[in-house]
Amino acid sequence: MTLSAGLGATLALVTPFRLLGDTDGPVSLPELLQGGLRYGISRPVNIIVLGVDLNLEEPEEGEERDPFKSRSDTMLLVRLNPGNDRVSILSIPRDTRVSIPDVGVTKINSANWWGGPDLVTEVVSKTLNDVQIDRYVRVSTGAFRELVDVVDGVEVYVPFAMQYEDQTQKLKIDLEPGLQKLNGVEAEGFVRFRNNNLGDIGRAQRQQILLKALQKKMANPAMLTRLPQILSVLQKHIDSNLSVGEMLALMQFGLQVNSDQLQMVLLPGRFSGPDEYEFSFWLMDLAGMDRVMQTYFEVPPPEGYEIATRDPAQFKDIRIVVQNATDDPDGDLTMVEYLQEQGFYNIHYADEDWPESIAKTQIIPQWGDLESAEYLQALLKDSQLLANSTGDLGSDLTIRVGQDWLRNRPSSPSDS
Repeated sequence: MTLSAGLGATLALVTPFRLLGDTDGPVSLPELLQGGLRYGISRPVNIIVLGVDLNLEEPEEGEERDPFKSRSDTMLLVRLNPGNDRVSILSIPRDTRVSIPDVGVTKINSANWWGGPDLVTEVVSKTLNDVQIDRYVRVSTGAFRELVDVVDGVEVYVPFAMQYEDQTQKLKIDLEPGLQKLNGVEAEGFVRFRNNNLGDIGRAQRQQILLKALQKKMANPAMLTRLPQILSVLQKHIDSNLSVGEMLALMQFGLQVNSDQLQMVLLPGRFSGPDEYEFSFWLMDLAGMDRVMQTYFEVPPPEGYEIATRDPAQFKDIRIVVQNATDDPDGDLTMVEYLQEQGFYNIHYADEDWPESIAKTQIIPQWGDLESAEYLQALLKDSQLLANSTGDLGSDLTIRVGQDWLRNRPSSPSDS
């Protein structure tokens, strides 16, 4: 495999990417591995990523078979921004209600089946305030499974027992709760499990957990020696308008990003009620979407709309769910009391404690409200802000109380 170094000049002119380093001649893969990756991106890049089940049906007469023509199982909008060394990932639920040209109002996951990546790009851009989308990637479900095996598994915390079997999809899931190392088949089961009350939204949360674990594993310098296997998996399971050079540029950037700079958010919205539509939809919250697109993707709201600035008093209105993740059964109680003393009143306890003790208190803005999360973090001095959607979806923010709170919590008037 040879990477044409002359590609660099062309890419710099016509794409967001640029190649770094000496580009006087072709670069072989062994030379690439010996000298390290020398690729980079020169401006923010937005990519739509689709996870699809391969289409094995025979095409109609006169049509070419498109193995990636199927309803998407996963849809992510990914932004790689070299200006702040940040990767932002928006999970778009497959049941999101949208209007598709020449089709009508339906679920967004059907866009790929009706018109492939071009139609997906058009629909997603229009739905999300005309965000520019530079490239697309369609990935078959087998890619994820093989990639996890290539990196020798990933470590994740399974929050509850997952047992499910679907003969038609040849899918069997059997996972016990707890921190564990998952192989490719187990990781796929962890992500695809839907048999609980959160359904597709729960899957989106677990996708984020696994993506973060995979990014952490692949960022290990030892993984560089596995680049040939990784590229082999990608070439076998991916359809994209990314060139090899561009793909390497994105891999290089993504693996260098600090885990704290990997931001993940779920498209704000709610499930439709049984009396609203014939089918179940994810109904987008337009104001929440505007905030997410501006905060994470630097896309302003439509003309005539603006995101209101908030004064400190308004932060006290946010709905907070407090979850105990300490070895003290009253760890969440003392946090709630402290927040009430600070003027917060819309506070609720999580239905269940977090199943494992954590060292540091976490603040999770599951709907992308970083402004409120940062305000709260200023009060909880040593807390960790996790920009992802793994918190309680019935709240604006989730506080997962860690062991540090038991040692360092401020004294309250009731203590004296």
